[in-house]
Amino acid sequence: MRPEMTDDEFDAAVEDALAQIPETLASRVDNVVIFVEDRYVPRPGEPADTVLLGLYEGIPLTERGGEPWAMPDQITLYKESILDICSTREEVIDQVTITVIHEIAHFFGIDDETLHRLGWG
Repeated sequence: MRPEMTDDEFDAAVEDALAQIPETLASRVDNVVIFVEDRYVPRPGEPADTVLLGLYEGIPLTERGGEPWAMPDQITLYKESILDICSTREEVIDQVTITVIHEIAHFFGIDDETLHRLGWG
């Protein structure tokens, strides 16, 4: 059965996940905004049934060259998509943590293949 979670409860799970990032890494996460939306809306050219739990949009640290025009990086978590794959509140909290770590890793330039190999896919 799909768990229910208020927006405030989900936001608290996101905050808890962010708090788990070691300070040595967290201190390097700068100019990043985090959003929570219900579901990912596929872009033109993507399959209509594309489902994402999270999305990092920006310039990873490994690719930056001092772009003065760069907008803040964005991480978006998709609440309803996460709730859909979980059956307990504990699973939601675990999945939020995995998704936050996964997207923060993209900020640091770590690709999906590496994250899946490390168990953060």
